[in-house]
Amino acid sequence: MLQNMKEEEVNRCQIQEWYPKFKSVSIKTLIHQLPESFIQYLLDDSGPFLLPDSVLNEDALPNRIHNPNEEEDFEVSEGSDDEAEEGSPPPSFPELELKIKESIESLGGAIFPKLNWSAPKDSAWISTAVTLRCTSFSEIALLFRASDSLVHDLCHAYDSCNDKSLTRPQNFFLALRKWYSSLQPDMEFRCFIRDQKLIGISQREVTTFYPLLLEKKNDLLLMILAFFNNHVRAKFESKNYTFDVYITRDERVKVVDFNPWGAFTLPLLFTWDELEHIHNEGNDVEFRIVEDHCAVRPGLKTAVPFDYLDTSAGSGWDQFIRNADEELSRQSMEAGA
Repeated sequence: MLQNMKEEEVNRCQIQEWYPKFKSVSIKTLIHQLPESFIQYLLDDSGPFLLPDSVLNEDALPNRIHNPNEEEDFEVSEGSDDEAEEGSPPPSFPELELKIKESIESLGGAIFPKLNWSAPKDSAWISTAVTLRCTSFSEIALLFRASDSLVHDLCHAYDSCNDKSLTRPQNFFLALRKWYSSLQPDMEFRCFIRDQKLIGISQREVTTFYPLLLEKKNDLLLMILAFFNNHVRAKFESKNYTFDVYITRDERVKVVDFNPWGAFTLPLLFTWDELEHIHNEGNDVEFRIVEDHCAVRPGLKTAVPFDYLDTSAGSGWDQFIRNADEELSRQSMEAGA
C-alpha cells in the first residue's frame, strides 16, 4: 500500500521544486544551491567536530569547541598543536557564507533552515534557545552537523521508492525561511491527499490539547478545504501526497511544506490504513484534533546524539550547558530590569 511511491513524487516535495509555485501563499524563503564540498563536510564523521572557518562574522560560534578554562572568549588559537597534528584546517565556505549572510539580513535577521526535504529539528537542543532560529552561517552549520534527521535527505530520500534508481538527489539546496516568533503550534495542520482529493486533516502538534480547536474546528475545516481547492489541487502535480498549512491570526492559510504519501511521512492522528479506508469508502474529509487531555499522543522525543554525551570541560555538551546557563542568566536579568 505504501510502497508505490515514485521518485518523481519524492522529488516534487523538495522545497526548491514546490516553493516557486506557492511563493505567494507560503512563508518567505530564500534558497541557495549548496556546493558539493559542503555536502561532503556534512557527511564526514571521520575527524573532529569542526565548524566552518568564519571570516565574515566576528560573533560566530567558535571553529572548534575546546577547554573554556584556557580562554574566556573561547577563541581558537592559530597554529595550535591539535591543528598541526590533524594536518587539516577548519573547513571554509566564504562564498556560500557571504550569500547566506546577505539572505539572513534581507529576511529580517533571523531564519530557520532546512535542506531539500528536512529541517534539523532533532538538533535544536544544541542551540542556546533550543530552537531552529539562526542568525549566522555558523549557527546553521552547527545545527546541520549535529542532526541525524538530515541523513535522510543526504542518503535515504529514495529508499521507499519502488522505481528507485537514485541514491541521492543530484543537487542539494539550503532553504532559509523567515523566522516568526509569534507562530502558534495549535494553528498548524497536516492535510492528506489521495487521488487528488482531500480526505484527512490532522492537528500537527499532537502532544497537546488546545481547547480553542474544539471551538473553531468547523471554521478551520472550511478554510483549509477552500485553500486546497483554490490554491493547491491544480498546482501540485502528484495524485497522492500530504501538505502542511499554518493559519494566521487574520485567518490566512499558508503552505508550510509538502511530503510524499506514506513512507517517512508521519500520519499523526491517523494511521495509513485508516486513511486508505476513508478514501476507499468515499467519505467526506475527516478532521482530527486532540479533543481532551487524555487523547494527547506521545511526543517524538529527540535523543541527544551519543557523541555529545561527553560532559568533560571543553566538550560539546559542556558548551551547550554553558550556553544554556548564559541564556537563563540573560533572561533573569531582563525580567528583573
